[in-house]
Amino acid sequence: MNETVRVRFAPSPTGFLHLGGARTALFNWAFARKYGGVFVLRIEDTDLARSTEESVQVILESLRWLGLLWDEGPEVGGPYGPYFQSQRLHLYREYAERLLEKGLAYECFCTPEELKERKERVIAQGKSWRYDRRCLHLSAREREAFRREGRKPALRFRIPEGTTTFVDMLRGDVTFDNSELDDFVILKSDGMPTYNFACVVDDALMRITHVIRGDDHISNTPRQVLLYEAFGFPCPQFAHIPMILGKDRTRLSKRHGSPSVTYYRDMGYLPEAMVNYLARLSWATGEEEKEIFTREEIIERFSLEQVTKHAAIFDLDKLNWMNGVYLRAADPERLAEILIDILKRQGKVTEKDLTPEFFAYCRRVMALMRDRIRYVAQILEEAEYFFTEHYEYDPQAVESVLFEEKVPEILRTSYELLKDLEPFDAQTIEKAIRAEAERRGLKAAQFIHPLRVAVSGKKVGPGLFELLEVLGKERVLARIARTLGFLERG
Repeated sequence: MNETVRVRFAPSPTGFLHLGGARTALFNWAFARKYGGVFVLRIEDTDLARSTEESVQVILESLRWLGLLWDEGPEVGGPYGPYFQSQRLHLYREYAERLLEKGLAYECFCTPEELKERKERVIAQGKSWRYDRRCLHLSAREREAFRREGRKPALRFRIPEGTTTFVDMLRGDVTFDNSELDDFVILKSDGMPTYNFACVVDDALMRITHVIRGDDHISNTPRQVLLYEAFGFPCPQFAHIPMILGKDRTRLSKRHGSPSVTYYRDMGYLPEAMVNYLARLSWATGEEEKEIFTREEIIERFSLEQVTKHAAIFDLDKLNWMNGVYLRAADPERLAEILIDILKRQGKVTEKDLTPEFFAYCRRVMALMRDRIRYVAQILEEAEYFFTEHYEYDPQAVESVLFEEKVPEILRTSYELLKDLEPFDAQTIEKAIRAEAERRGLKAAQFIHPLRVAVSGKKVGPGLFELLEVLGKERVLARIARTLGFLERG
């Protein structure tokens, strides 16, 4: 490409960063990185009632967590700022006035109530509603009369006759008949720009060369193309990528697994796994057997020509599998830091608990458990016994294991065997337990199963001897004693 590629991601700060938005940001970022271009972040916050600073920060945090760092935008700056639309209102007014002066836009004094009434009347006749151009040919006297009534006009763009064609990088030529478009508002009566208008002004002034966005925007594109032509701006290339749907082919929502990026961060998914998974949604690399891609490989291989047109299906099981692959390869020290963040967020530890010894313990827990989990918070869902002495016994484990006749004697024997055992490591523990079982003419499993339930409350888990080592002698002995008390109480 001869010109410098400039792409943008332009979220509205009205909530969290959705997975669909994150995938759009990723495709823009990968495209810019592949071609040595510029990735711009613009915050479209003209909906003042719903936009919040908190949402801005959530979006920035989410992008940073994913590693999708922007070259221009909030906190970074750049030559075409400001990068918040709420700080660019003077520009929208200026460019709207240009269209008004050229006769390409006109003042509309229709109230919302009047528009609603006329729309309902047209729909009741079985027709589709488009603005009826009631205000297109108002005289100067009529406009002045409306002003005296206190009405503030909106500005509408005048749609020309004919057709509008643009090239979609995924679909080829796309043509709309202009008769299907109505004279849309570009500036509201309160002076705020509409999406289509602000988007064009910003993309043009920020020198955006490629607009990569969701295919739910295709119907907006002919309106934007007409605005580019009206201003004499060069038109960017468009690529409308498919939406992400749930397995039931409906819009992604909480019933499919949370659509929020921060949810996955807080549950202990790894950002490189999430980037890998999002990249594979609608991107056909031609390497069907290959699922795991590094960030560098995504940049090297990414191509809009390989993005499919059909909707991507979000599969939580697939994400969990992929994250598990990354967890198994991750440094336990890094995983321990993620685990501690989760423990703090859930109120299970306080700052005074965060000693070097506790960090080392968390690192050992993660080294033991990372092969058994798909996300870090799963430890607290399935193995909370690592972090509380108030774990409950699984009723089935109690019935089928602890209520066996010889269990109290086995646990008392285990207590006496373990209390003086040194070193207290998996190899030494295993050797001692197996030798004691053989001496008593018992199977090793007759010791292993009761001990597991005693120290964890569960029938299944990681290797028992490794588990006992990680828990440590003091905790193990206290738990055996607790279980004996539980059995004595019946």
